[in-house]
Formats: sequence, structure tokens, C-alpha cells
Amino acid sequence: MSAGKEKEKANLAKRNYEAGVKMVEAHPIFVPLLREATLYHGKQYYECRAYPEPAHGLLYVEASGDLYCHSTRRAEPEAWARAIAHGLLHLGMGHFVVREQPRLWNLACDLVVEKFLSDLRFATPIADTPFPEGINDEERLYRRLIEQGIAGVTGTDKSLFGTAGENECDMLFEKAVKSWRGALPNAPTHWPRLFAAGLAQAVRSAVSVAAGYAPQPEAGEALDSTAARAKGWFISSYPLLGAIAASFRLVEDPLICQRMDIRIAAISVALQEIYINPAAGLSPEELRFVMAHEFLHAALRHDVRHAWRDAYLWNIACDFVINDWLTDMRVGERPAGVLYDAQFKGQNAEAVYDRIVTDLRRYRKLATLRGVELGDILPGEGVRAAPDTDLDAFYRRAIGQGLSYHETQGRGYLPEGLVEEIRALSHPPIPWDVELARWFDDLFSPLEKRRSYARASRRQSATPEIPRPAWLLDQAHLDGRTFGVLLDTSGSMDRALLASALGAIASYSAARDVPAARVVFCDAEAYDQGYMKPDDIAGTVKVRGRGGTVLQPGIDCLDKAPDFPPEAPLLLITDGYCEDHLHLHGREHAFLIPEGARLPFAPKGKVFRMA
Repeated sequence: MSAGKEKEKANLAKRNYEAGVKMVEAHPIFVPLLREATLYHGKQYYECRAYPEPAHGLLYVEASGDLYCHSTRRAEPEAWARAIAHGLLHLGMGHFVVREQPRLWNLACDLVVEKFLSDLRFATPIADTPFPEGINDEERLYRRLIEQGIAGVTGTDKSLFGTAGENECDMLFEKAVKSWRGALPNAPTHWPRLFAAGLAQAVRSAVSVAAGYAPQPEAGEALDSTAARAKGWFISSYPLLGAIAASFRLVEDPLICQRMDIRIAAISVALQEIYINPAAGLSPEELRFVMAHEFLHAALRHDVRHAWRDAYLWNIACDFVINDWLTDMRVGERPAGVLYDAQFKGQNAEAVYDRIVTDLRRYRKLATLRGVELGDILPGEGVRAAPDTDLDAFYRRAIGQGLSYHETQGRGYLPEGLVEEIRALSHPPIPWDVELARWFDDLFSPLEKRRSYARASRRQSATPEIPRPAWLLDQAHLDGRTFGVLLDTSGSMDRALLASALGAIASYSAARDVPAARVVFCDAEAYDQGYMKPDDIAGTVKVRGRGGTVLQPGIDCLDKAPDFPPEAPLLLITDGYCEDHLHLHGREHAFLIPEGARLPFAPKGKVFRMA
């Protein structure tokens, strides 16, 4: 056979297979099961499992929910639909139970499944052999097969009712050699529960269509689901998150979740979509907890608040805080395995982050609702929620109004930390220079000035003959009124930010009557510039070194300087590319770093970030 004919044959087989899958997707009974299962259509999957493709059949099914379809067989679409539905029903009916005679058990299950599909009039039967009487119970049929044999029950000594072909078992109980689901084990799926949901959905769909209330559902469309009901509960019964829930589109497509590596759930604040993986097998109460978790990520703007922090560790810190709140609020039931640690109780996300970065080896191994090293806060550029508002304003207003409704209607307990964060969202962040000015105010209290004729001030032009006293400061009060500036002069420092920082320091020093500051340049070594007046710091400083950054020698230089007061504070200006620990010997200090930079250690002093 020519290469062109082989290719056409393969294309026809693939088209028929895809058409069969669409037939299964169009039936509401199989939609929940199909969303959780994984279909594989290719020879490489069988090679990985170390067993051949069915010699005369179409597919095998495993207890994990994997259906391995023959890669080249040219079956009709209805035959493919019947085989795929057959495999799904093995999962939904709970047939993966170990028995002493697995072939007879497999045959009993095949007969029950095929009888169900024939009564449903779905697709083409696998075999034309008539069904024996009383085959609605797998256990009874299995005992009859043991007692009477295959021929005594079915009239033939061959197994013709499975999807793997004659005399082959289509249910595989062997453990897989290699997992095609990735390194993360999925939570066990409750297949009978999904089957029951499909049956209920099919009944509701049929009643709605018969009554004229709803059109025939489209292929793959679920008219109802546990996650959709959980979302509706927030909208109707939980005002704190009702507006947030109403603004998000629920995505429950297992193929999308598999492609995006979403183990349980994730949220995209920019796209306003919440993703729930049906394969997680969560109960309704667990779904409420998970959805509230994701909605709080969006409402509190955790996607943009990480700023300079590591995005994944920030996600971990937020998860600890949110799960603690939801546990106290008793919103649903916390699923097993989600992040929760009582040692972080009562702390905000920033404080938790500062603690977990001290043990990266441990906390980087933890998993969010999406998986290990995968944040459930999906990245994305901001989009406008409405023509006259942006996402920040929308979420701030939605969660603020939700808090007001929640409190006025007495809808339940809210942790104090959550209430504080929601109220803090209504206030814009304080600029770095204002925070730095407050730091100066705390360290250098205003000095009381006095008038003195010892040095006359400028006279008024109207009465030039009358001298007037000048405002003077007591020199004794100025002694020791100073601070140290450790300036990172390495090549990685941005000159514009450096100028902005020095200008701010100079203006605050002059405004708070600090006559001089002790300046030390730090790169590969320390260069003590001595005391400098504020004006000199702002305009005439010439950066000296441009090598690597080592700050500790500059600190030691000031500690050993006899003319530098031991209680004087230090301001360290750096880009964060310095040694991984500093010894400040208990001296008051603060760091001034660029926006987006991070220190390689957990700072004890305040940190100001230059925008």
C-alpha cells in the first residue's frame, strides 16, 4: 500500500474516532464522566503501558479513568461512541473491584453495561448475541457465570460483549508503568457520584425539553453541576462574595484544566474566570470552600499585591492566610491536603511571606490548589471590567459593598484580619517618600527654636531702623543629631533611582534640622566619606566604586568610628544584590531599595521601595 493510501486510512480512522467522541459528548448522561476521564488515541500510550493494542477491539479502560483507544482501527463513529460510553460506564458503575476470576467478572460487567446502553438506545451494540435474562445485577450474574460457565449463561463460550475484542478483558487492573497525568497524583475521583450526576442531569434535561422550558442542550454543555450550584449559593446567600462570584465565569472543562495543569482549582483575575477541575471529586461543601478561596484571591487583589516578592511563595503565603480565615468562618469544608498551618493564625500575607522565605527548601515543595510550583492565581494583564472602571476599582467596590451587606444582615462571623484587609483596600497605598518622611519624623523629633538678638534677622523695609530677633537653634541640641547612609555604588544600581533617593534624604535632613549625615560608599569595599551636609549629599556627591556589593564593611566602619554616635540610625540604599545576611548589632536601621527588588534575607528594619 502506498504512503498516500496509508495516510488517508489513518486520517479516516481519526475522523471516525473524533466523530464518536462528539456523539458521547452530546449525551448528558456521559458528560460528567467524560469530563473526568482522559482519552488517549495513539500507539505510544500502549508502548508506555507495556501491553499491545486490542487485537480485535477498540479500547481498554483503567481504574484511573484513562481510556486507551486503538490508534489505526477504522471503526464507524457509532461503534466508537458505543465503545467509549461502555468504558465510561465501567467507571461510573464501580466495576473496578478485584475478583478471583477477573475474566468472568469482566464479562458480567460487560453484559450489564451493554444491556444498559441497549435500553438507552445509544449507538450500535457491540454484539448481536441476545442478552440472557436477569442481567441487571453484576454480582448475581458473576455467580451464575461461575456456576454455569460462559456457555451456560450466554449460549456461547466466547466473550463478545467487551470493547477489547473476543475473549479479551477491556478492564485493566494492572498498575501503570508510567503516569501520563504528570508527577502530581490526582485526588481520587468518585466515579459513581459522577454517573449519578449524569443521570440526574439527563432527567432534568429531558423534563425541561419536554415541558418547553429549555432547548435541546448543545454537545458537551452541562445544564447543572455541583460547582455551578456552589457559585449560585454565593450569589444568593453569601453577600460578602456574592458580587465577586457573579462577575466570574465558571470553567469546568477537564481538558482545559489538564492543559493548564490545574489539579483542583485556579482563578484568572484578568479574564474573570474561575477554573474548577471536576476530576478533583470535591463534595458540595468542599467546593464552597475552594470557590471562596479563589474569590478572595481576586477580591483582595493578590495577583498584583506581590510586587517585588516571589510570585509562587506569595501565593503560598496568601493561601495560608485565606484558608485560616475560611476555616474560622466555616464556609464549606476544608478539603484534605490544602495549605493550613495554625502557626500563621492571625497574620497577614506579608508577615507570612517574610517567615516562609527563611525556609525555601520546605515551602517550595508545598502545593497550591493548582499544584506544586504552580500558583492558583493565574498571571495576566489587567482588563477593564466595565467602560467606566478598572479592575482595581471594581473589586474594591464589590468586596466593600459585600462587607457592608454582610455586616448589616448579620450573615456570620468574619475574622478581624479579613475585615482590616477589605477596609484597607479603600485607601490608596502610601508613596515610598511619604513613608520615609515618617521614619525621619519618628527618629528626629522637632527642635524648639528661640528668638535671639545676638544675630539680627532681616529688617522690614517699612521700618528698617528697628532690628528684629532671629530664630536660633541651641547648638547643644544639634550634637549627635545625625544618621548614617550606606550607599550601594555597584554597577547594578540605577543612577536615576540613586539620585532620587539622595535628593529625598537631603530634603528630609534639612527639614528636620539634621546638620550632617555620615556617608559611606559600598561596593567591593567601604569608602568612608565622613560627615556631609544635606546640600552636599544632594548635589555634589561623586559615586566612587562600581564593583560588587558588600555592605557589612560599611556597617563595621561606622560601628568603630569614634565620632559616630552608637544610637544613630542607619539608612542602607541598595538594589538587593548584596550578601545574604547583615549584622546591625541592634542599631536602628531601614532599607531603601528599588521597586521590584528584594533583599536576600528577612529584614528586621523597615523597607522602603522607590517607585
